[in-house]
Amino acid sequence: MDTAIDNVFPPREPKPKWLRVKLPTGKNYTELRGLVDKYKLNTICTSGSCPNMGECWGEGTATFMILGNICTRSCGFCGVKTGRPETVDWDEPEKVARSIKIMNIKHAVITSVDRDDLKDMGSIIWAETVKAIRRMNPNTTLETLIPDFQGNTRNLDRIIEVAPEVVSHNMETVKRLTREVRIQAKYEKSLEVLRYLKEQGIKRTKSGIMLGLGETEEEVIQVLDDLADAKVDIVTIGQYLQPSKKHLPVKEYITPEQFAKYQQIGKELGFRHVESGALVRSSYHAEKHIH
Repeated sequence: MDTAIDNVFPPREPKPKWLRVKLPTGKNYTELRGLVDKYKLNTICTSGSCPNMGECWGEGTATFMILGNICTRSCGFCGVKTGRPETVDWDEPEKVARSIKIMNIKHAVITSVDRDDLKDMGSIIWAETVKAIRRMNPNTTLETLIPDFQGNTRNLDRIIEVAPEVVSHNMETVKRLTREVRIQAKYEKSLEVLRYLKEQGIKRTKSGIMLGLGETEEEVIQVLDDLADAKVDIVTIGQYLQPSKKHLPVKEYITPEQFAKYQQIGKELGFRHVESGALVRSSYHAEKHIH
């Protein structure tokens, strides 16, 4: 029976079946979950409720966020808090390295909030974190998913000098939607960052985009063309999911067939790896991207 309240608040469109996630299982996952809880380790896998946590942990991969959990930017898609960040914790590099050792991580992905409040934009802590991980975990490979550092090459050089196996920076969306989705970022600046990393000798560069924000197929192909032109090696393409009602709404759920089409286009453009699917996130299959 219809009621007035049903008319005012119509039921939300259910997520399609291909977005349903299996609960993580397996010996590796169970052991790692126990260690994370016991030592209160801070992984973005758990704090971000990543749908691929079980699969990644099963492969010995985990993602860690540095430089606090408050961002100086207010992107319309991101669930991280915006505001005045806390003071830099100079012990953080050692803490992250120790977490990786306790968890016996084979491949670690490091990411961070934007720290536009700092003169170095956090790049010194970034470099020190990579060094600490290398000292304590010499057999662990690394991906650094970095902010744009406002395109400042001195800050980017700090990342280049410590030479992670993969350096990643996400475009997040198509050119037309960048101002709405990434309010304080610029499409061309992100491309320049990726191009500079490759020109300065980074062996594997990587970027990712989310779909379902109102982009067209032609616009997605244009991003892939631009990334190929910047000599990017690896691309991830996933479905945008709204973190809360305050964030940008999902305009469309992209079908598995369309994701498969983008994967094929990416392969034809010559990318070394293309991860394309509804549940794909930046670090999905990250351990494979070093090869």
